[in-house]
Amino acid sequence: MSKGRLIAGLDIGSSAIRIVAGQILPSSEKGFQISIIGAAETKSEGITKASISSFEDAVASVSACLDQAERMIGLPIDDVYVGIGGTQITVQEAKGIVGVSRTDQTIKREDVVRAIEAARTYAQAPNYEVIHVIPKYFTVDSQDHIKDPVGMQGIRLEAEVKIIQGLSNHLRNFTKAVFRTKLDIAELVYSPLAAAEAVCNKRQKELGVCVISLGAATTSMSVYEDNELVHAATFSVGSDHLTSDLVYTLRTSFEVAERLKRARGNANPKAYPDSESVDLKDFGSEVSEEVQLPFIAEVLEARVEEIFEKVEAELKKIDRSGMLPAGIILTGGGAKLPGIAEIARGVFHLPATVGVSHLDSSMPELVQDPAFSTAVGLVMWGYEEEKEDGKEAYSKPMKSMGNIFSKVTDPVKRIFKSFMP
Repeated sequence: MSKGRLIAGLDIGSSAIRIVAGQILPSSEKGFQISIIGAAETKSEGITKASISSFEDAVASVSACLDQAERMIGLPIDDVYVGIGGTQITVQEAKGIVGVSRTDQTIKREDVVRAIEAARTYAQAPNYEVIHVIPKYFTVDSQDHIKDPVGMQGIRLEAEVKIIQGLSNHLRNFTKAVFRTKLDIAELVYSPLAAAEAVCNKRQKELGVCVISLGAATTSMSVYEDNELVHAATFSVGSDHLTSDLVYTLRTSFEVAERLKRARGNANPKAYPDSESVDLKDFGSEVSEEVQLPFIAEVLEARVEEIFEKVEAELKKIDRSGMLPAGIILTGGGAKLPGIAEIARGVFHLPATVGVSHLDSSMPELVQDPAFSTAVGLVMWGYEEEKEDGKEAYSKPMKSMGNIFSKVTDPVKRIFKSFMP
């Protein structure tokens, strides 16, 4: 890792493309630190529900955002950490078992590699490519929940891992679109993990926390406990659905409904006096019409509760409903809706806050914008990964958020260049 190195995160969303650039700078306390020096956002075209619907439009959108980011920082961006999400990504547990054949029965680092490889091979589905393999713990003979088995003695080594994999065509389309902009891809990162990297600290992940990222077309969740990923999922509903509800209810255009939601929307009907109202003409409607703000809030509240109930159902599946001491952290552009944290507290019966990143930056207003959480998290992810440069890839086999196994064997990274047109 070198001083001055640029690390960029690219978040390709359904409503916006965002790029955040960080630079590695010397620090008197830490030796090095990452500081955000630029960020750019452009409207997303050709992306629908976290999938590419028009390849050329998607390439143009990414290119426009890249140009804007490079003009802002005054430096070229050569490679990016790319966030990948959508319902085409699956998360599952897998187990790999290998034998230790040495006469002294001492477990070496290569045995750990073989065990993780066995788990990956067993879990990989047809037409899917593995994005991350995240070790949870190891078992040596009958001793389980071992963090690092290297140096221990045994004849049977088991690896319990989380496998995150995506539909091959889904990954192929995204990587081709990025390569068409002349960018290289440092790594694909599952977007919910990147968002959590930005808004969670180690203590919260140890206690137990659920991060909910509210995008335009999708909502994702990730659950952590004991500093490990417990569960992750994505739902095909997002903040655009709130706007659509206003469109149908008020019989107005999407643009008017979106302006109304952003300017006066609130997920909590109690935030307004019963008689407070606004005129739709003030938000671009051709027809003057008075609508009551408490009614608008009720419409928004209903959809927000529906989204949170989907998350709550997932928490019940993994026996974590009401059992996360660090509570709920909301992020993503949809989390900027006033009153949303109060609704979350009521649904989950847990503390809930809107999460922001506190990464060092000359532009804190952007870094702390929930809409930029995933892009900021990608920069933080890249920084943590590159801090490991020069170290052995398996020196920390239980690195909680690190993609340690994929450093060597991730099939997506192995075939990146074959995706180039």
